[in-house]
Amino acid sequence: MNKSDLIDAMAADAGITKAAAKKSLESFLGNVQTSLKKGNRVSLVGFGSWSVSNRAAREGRNPQTGKTIKIGAKKVVKFKAGSELQSSVN
Repeated sequence: MNKSDLIDAMAADAGITKAAAKKSLESFLGNVQTSLKKGNRVSLVGFGSWSVSNRAAREGRNPQTGKTIKIGAKKVVKFKAGSELQSSVN
């Protein structure tokens, strides 16, 4: 399912227009992104939670040449599925 498929499904399930569903989805995604940028955790009970973690700098290898390279530190987004989501998939 891609973004447009999700918008179509949301519009059909909620009985709203596709434009309203798109605006709702973009608002949700924007608010999650803003919260994560601030370093906050976003949690939806039963669905899952997003958090930001720091990944330390490390050394890696260029697969083409085998030469050692430095990989810089960065922040990464992590998602942990909630129990209801996990059990619905299994």
